[in-house]
Amino acid sequence: MAVRRASHSGSWYSDSAKELNKQLGTWLNNADLSHGPARAIIAPHAGYQYCGACSGFAYRQISPIVVRRVFILGPSHHVRLGGCALSTAVKYHTPLYDLRIDTQVYSDLEASNLFEWMNISVDEDEHSIEMHLPYIAKIMEDYKDSFTIVPVLVGSLSAEKEAVYGRVFSRYLADPQNLFVISSDFCHWGHRFRYTFYERSWGEIHQSVQTLDRMGMDAIESLDPAAFTDYLKKYGNTICGRHPIGVLLQVSSIFYGCFSFLSNYFQ
Repeated sequence: MAVRRASHSGSWYSDSAKELNKQLGTWLNNADLSHGPARAIIAPHAGYQYCGACSGFAYRQISPIVVRRVFILGPSHHVRLGGCALSTAVKYHTPLYDLRIDTQVYSDLEASNLFEWMNISVDEDEHSIEMHLPYIAKIMEDYKDSFTIVPVLVGSLSAEKEAVYGRVFSRYLADPQNLFVISSDFCHWGHRFRYTFYERSWGEIHQSVQTLDRMGMDAIESLDPAAFTDYLKKYGNTICGRHPIGVLLQVSSIFYGCFSFLSNYFQ
């Protein structure tokens, strides 16, 4: 009955419950509710000194009163995965309180034979899921005994595999009590990342990167998986959560495609 440690607390974010709670509250209060209530969000997973305020805008769009299960899809940074992996832990520790894994959903996902298991060492080395846990704990604090989490580590998937996993998760998006959190930073630019794309007609380097990322965001907001895949093929942008995003787009296209079909059917 393993409990995953908050292995990045004290370095990537505060390990003090009081300090962390204050920081998260400030970032959430500074953000506007402009797109909620959200069924899915995409938020970064860098250290909070870099992205804490940015994440606040995404988490501000969530209505915790309706959420009873949170799916967290994060990219694998350290191990090679050809598919997706589930945690062997039963709880994830945060400085605020522990989050319980939904064992029933895990059993259902395991039954699909599409998921492998990551050991606790791999789980604790990875930061892409953990960086969202304090924010989830904060927004759900009034309902901490009434919700579960479903952490999923996503590997390097082909577009075809993204579609396969999209079909698996689409049944869960249909339930308004389920929330999807997609963990992703955007462009990693420079020789360190082996990515130096620069379009001079877009301005300075930072303006080129901003334009490039905005194009990617536009493709995501279209909810068209093919548009996002084509964008990645054309520009090679180093969006580390591109595969979790691809899975979400497949989920959305299936869900909204069915919704559109039913709406037309009953007109």
